[in-house]
Amino acid sequence: MSGAMRVGMIDGWKDRWSQLSPGLVISAIVAVAAMFLAKHYGAPVMLFALLLGMAVNFLSQEGRCKPGIEFTARQVLRWGVALLGLKITAAQVQAMGWQPVVMVVVAVVVTIAFGIVMARVMGFRPFFGLLTGGAVGICGASAALAISAAFPQHPQRERATLFTVIGVSTLSTLAMVMYPMVVRLLGLDALNAGFFLGGTIHDVAQVVGAGYSMGSETGDAATVVKLMRVAMLVPVIAFAAWMTHRQQAQQASAEGSPKPQRPSLLPWFVVMFVVMMVINSLGVLPKFVVSAGNEVSQGFLVASMAAIGMKTHLKDVLSVGWRPVVLMVLETMFLAIVIYGLMQMGGAHGHG
Repeated sequence: MSGAMRVGMIDGWKDRWSQLSPGLVISAIVAVAAMFLAKHYGAPVMLFALLLGMAVNFLSQEGRCKPGIEFTARQVLRWGVALLGLKITAAQVQAMGWQPVVMVVVAVVVTIAFGIVMARVMGFRPFFGLLTGGAVGICGASAALAISAAFPQHPQRERATLFTVIGVSTLSTLAMVMYPMVVRLLGLDALNAGFFLGGTIHDVAQVVGAGYSMGSETGDAATVVKLMRVAMLVPVIAFAAWMTHRQQAQQASAEGSPKPQRPSLLPWFVVMFVVMMVINSLGVLPKFVVSAGNEVSQGFLVASMAAIGMKTHLKDVLSVGWRPVVLMVLETMFLAIVIYGLMQMGGAHGHG
C-alpha cells in the first residue's frame, strides 16, 4: 500500500470518527447510567436504557449527535447480537438430551406462528406479529432488537421495536415475580421447575433471577433451557430476512420496478453469532475472554437500546393504543400454556 493511500485511509477514518463520536459517546453515557440504575434497583436494564434515551430525545434531532446515534441503533446493535453467540455451547444443549430441544423448538415456532396470526386478526402487519412473537418466544428485548435488525427500513419499524421492548421487559419482570409461585402451585420438582421458568420467562437476566431464587439445580436447568431458546434466533432471523425479501419483491413487481437482489438468507451478524457459538463450543477460548465477550455484548445491546430510545418521541409510543399490549399478553400466556402442555406430554413430574 502506498504512503498516499495509507494517509488517505487514516484521514477517512478520522473524518468518520469525528462524525460519529458525539452520538457514540452520548449512547455510551446513557448505557452506563442505565446499567448503574439497573444494578441499584434490580430492574430490567433495557427498560432503563430506553427511558433514559427517550429523556434525551432532543439529541437525535440535533445535527452533531445524529449520525452516531443512528450508527449505534443499527450497527452497534448488530455487533451485540453477533457476540450473543458466546453465551451458548453445544455441550450445554447436548447435556439436556433431545427432548427439551424438541420442546423448545416447538414452543418457539408455535408462539411466533400464533403471534403472526393474532397480529393479522388484530389488524397489524405480519412483521409486527413476528417481532412480538419472537421477543416473547426467544429472549425478550435482545430478540426484539435482533429480529428488527433484519427488517426493511420503515418509518414504523423503530416505533414497533421500541414498543415491543417496553412490553416484553415489563412482562418479563412480572413473570420473574409470579412464575416461581406458579411453579410451586403446580408442584413441579427442581428440574421441571427450571424447565418451566427457562421455557417461559422472556429475558435471560430474569430467567437467571427467578431460577436461582428457587435453588441452584432449578437455576442451572432454567439457564440452559433459556440459552436453547436464544439459539433459535438463528432460524428466526433467517425467516425475518426471507419475509423482508419476499415483501420487497412483491412491492417491486406491483410497481413494475426491477426485482431487488436476493440478500443472503442469514445476515452477517447471524453468521457471526453461529461462528461465536462454534468457537465457544470448541472450548478454545479462556473463560475470561468468554465473560468479557458477554459483557461487551450486553454493553452494545444496552447502548443500541439507548440510541433507539433517543430516536423516539414519547407521543409515538403512547399513540400505539391497547391492542399491541393485548397481543403481547396473549403471546406470553400462550407460551406458558404450550410449555406446560409439552412438559405434561413429555412426562414432567411433580413432587406433590
